[in-house]
Amino acid sequence: MRRKHCEVTDPEKIEQILSSATIGRLASNGADGYPYITPVNFVYFKGNIYFHCAAEGEKLVNIARDPKVCFQVDIPLAYLGQGYHVSRNSDSVCGLHQFYHCVIIRGQAAVVPDSQLKVDALNQLIAAHENTRDFKKVHADLPAYRACKVVEIRPLAISAKSDLHQKKSAEERSAMVKYLKSSRVPYAVKTIQAFGYDPDEI
Repeated sequence: MRRKHCEVTDPEKIEQILSSATIGRLASNGADGYPYITPVNFVYFKGNIYFHCAAEGEKLVNIARDPKVCFQVDIPLAYLGQGYHVSRNSDSVCGLHQFYHCVIIRGQAAVVPDSQLKVDALNQLIAAHENTRDFKKVHADLPAYRACKVVEIRPLAISAKSDLHQKKSAEERSAMVKYLKSSRVPYAVKTIQAFGYDPDEI
């Protein structure tokens, strides 16, 4: 990773990013030699990525031919736009910036056979998206269970990044935080917290 100051190596923080995101992007190798990227709902469960899909499709064909895949998730934070630079008497276009967390996984993908693992992965997927324990659980007798496929991605290499202007001075980071709170841009509170500040104390 070129920007080492943005690298995330703590396994707990990486797991937190993977557990907070609900949509990821699967890149498989297409028969035409081009990468094929598709967004999927997913869950991070027992160290692996799981997603469900229809019984047929291009990504399944690609995985059957070549199980090597790349999987990416990101959590967008606030966008630092022109308003901030105007407030600082600057017109730097290069200073426009999107803050974010992201994880990139290189791994092997395979369809999970009908099994308890498939049942568990589907229920974990539903729980992650419903955000409640009170949901109708999947079981192997359901027609929908038999109709869908579950794909497992076993990570071989994981890299993660949090882009939070870590190399800026404490004074400038503090100014950014104050601007974000006053401007109320989307994801401002999450970004302030990611910077290590308590929004209620600013």
